[in-house]
Amino acid sequence: MKIRIKGNSVRYRLTRTDVDQFNKAYYLAESTNFGNKQLICALEAKEQDAVTASFIDNKVTVTVPVAKAEELAKTDTVGFDGKDGELYLLIEKDFQCLDDVAEDQSDNYPNPLAAK
Repeated sequence: MKIRIKGNSVRYRLTRTDVDQFNKAYYLAESTNFGNKQLICALEAKEQDAVTASFIDNKVTVTVPVAKAEELAKTDTVGFDGKDGELYLLIEKDFQCLDDVAEDQSDNYPNPLAAK
């Protein structure tokens, strides 16, 4: 899972494995160590109507409706978004880059623009 934070927006990009794991457990997390502190970014699915976010004890949690999580896993849906107050939230499948990058992209989704 890749997390991009810019201003008042948080974007989670999920590989195929991430989407599969999230669909099974309705929970996914990554952590980053900053010396003696750890930042945790989590994605969870619950029976709710909207996409929400919280930041508690060095943990960013984006919570999405179960129906949206299942749609992401079982269809060609690229992603979905929502707002929690002023915060814009985007959850999407991670596509392979069209540029030549050194990063391993073998678990990313094929880029639909690659055929063009």
